[in-house]
Amino acid sequence: MSEAPQVIDLDREAIKQGLREGSLVLVDVREPHEFAAGHIPGSVSHPLSVFDPSSLPDGKRIVFSCAAGVRSVRAIEFAQAAGRDIREHYKGGFKDWAGAGEPVE
Repeated sequence: MSEAPQVIDLDREAIKQGLREGSLVLVDVREPHEFAAGHIPGSVSHPLSVFDPSSLPDGKRIVFSCAAGVRSVRAIEFAQAAGRDIREHYKGGFKDWAGAGEPVE
């Protein structure tokens, strides 16, 4: 039985600050059509359907994001199972971001 992943929920302000400072890489794990329809400026697309934790940059603070915070937790599970120490995700995801009127690309 695998243990539950260690997950740290980040809110919109923490994401905005991290993107502003360049202190995190926001990895959007939604599918390509979702990313193309709109995404958080500065985020990078790594769809969960073809997710490969080894393709994530080393030495960077990785934070996962999805539509509402479910797939980002799955991405954390995959990354931790692959031996990556990644725990953070944007709890509200893209729906929270767009719903708050933040800029969308």
